[in-house]
Amino acid sequence: MNVLILGSGGREHAFAWKISQSKLLQNLYIAPGNAGTANCGINVAISLTDFEAIKNLVWEKDINLVLVGPEDPLVNGLHDFFLQDDILKDIPVIGPKKDGAQLEGSKDFSKAFMKKHGIPTARYGTFTKESLRDGFNFLDTLQAPFVLKADGLAAGKGVLIIQDIHQAKEELTNILINSKFGSAGNKVVIEEFLFGIELSVFVLTDGISYKILPAAKDYKRIGEGDTGLNTGGMGAVSPVPFADEKFIKIVEEKIIIPTINGLIKDGIDYCGFIFIGLMNCNGEPSVIEYNCRMGDPETEVVIPRIKSDLLDLLNGVANKNLNTKHYETINEIATTVVLVSGGYPGEFKKDILIQGIDNNNDSLIFHSGTKLVNDKVYTNGGRVFAVTSFGNTIKYAVNKSFDCANKINYEGKYFRGDIGQDLINY
Repeated sequence: MNVLILGSGGREHAFAWKISQSKLLQNLYIAPGNAGTANCGINVAISLTDFEAIKNLVWEKDINLVLVGPEDPLVNGLHDFFLQDDILKDIPVIGPKKDGAQLEGSKDFSKAFMKKHGIPTARYGTFTKESLRDGFNFLDTLQAPFVLKADGLAAGKGVLIIQDIHQAKEELTNILINSKFGSAGNKVVIEEFLFGIELSVFVLTDGISYKILPAAKDYKRIGEGDTGLNTGGMGAVSPVPFADEKFIKIVEEKIIIPTINGLIKDGIDYCGFIFIGLMNCNGEPSVIEYNCRMGDPETEVVIPRIKSDLLDLLNGVANKNLNTKHYETINEIATTVVLVSGGYPGEFKKDILIQGIDNNNDSLIFHSGTKLVNDKVYTNGGRVFAVTSFGNTIKYAVNKSFDCANKINYEGKYFRGDIGQDLINY
């Protein structure tokens, strides 16, 4: 098979690394890819918003399956574009059509979907600039902290957690009236804050049947001790100690099955990954959010734990016979530590030479924001690497990741030194 992966981050490098091992694979293309994916297949420098260029690439390279990494192309209708084109319509796309992608593309849609199908989630209200006063009144019914979410995609920056009621009302005004998040903030979802421990559960579905993939816990804040600004993710651990078989069974019965059945009832033919962000509230799961793709950096711990052929599983989605497929996971714990550029998630420099990538044998180094120039690797993003290691304990695995991270050198390098520490003695 000839396979195309769309995206350029650590998630896509993890996919490329895994799929490149498949016996079913003939040629692998990654668009646009990064310096790491170039070691797994052939990078093609095209934009993910240029659907015509993607079409030409699929046609020229005789692509048999397309795996979409990030959410933007899905929310903007790439899968629909394929189905509406005579040349592309029979080529499977792993990722939902525009209607299913609204689970991530619209916070209001996803909350209404949960409410409709009895899926546990926090109490909420949705407000526009015309109903700003109603938003203030709803905030008055809640206890701090207050959660404000821009309805649309805001590059991972559209969620605010605020301690002070007056600041919450000020920020609500900034989003709705002053367009703090642009058109993504034309609606704002205000939620009751959930207390507990976060968890990411991943499901692969062909629209009828599903497979529950390994769960993971990620670390979103830039600073140690979960302080500072939110980022795209600073590390992850899989499996998660508190997410035992009993807890995942509860998640399946209360969340996964109602989600899959809800999509079917609503006439949404969903093929691809569903990322379910949960809060474990004293043993009871509650949905924080859906994403219509795999998480990053969670992919960098989930995919390496899958023993089986990932491409075979994806074929099960494409052919709607996922129920006939089986997969196994390795028993070891996987941890990943993300190395970022100085200043991230604020302003940061690019084009900084990276050294020491090859000084490692014990970990997997997934490239997130890198590029190759004359056989040398340079920084090309805020998150630069995700260093994944394995071990029988979280402590052993994460220390291997720290050791590897210390061997990689570039100006401004930063990583959190406390990834997984909250789980070691759980």
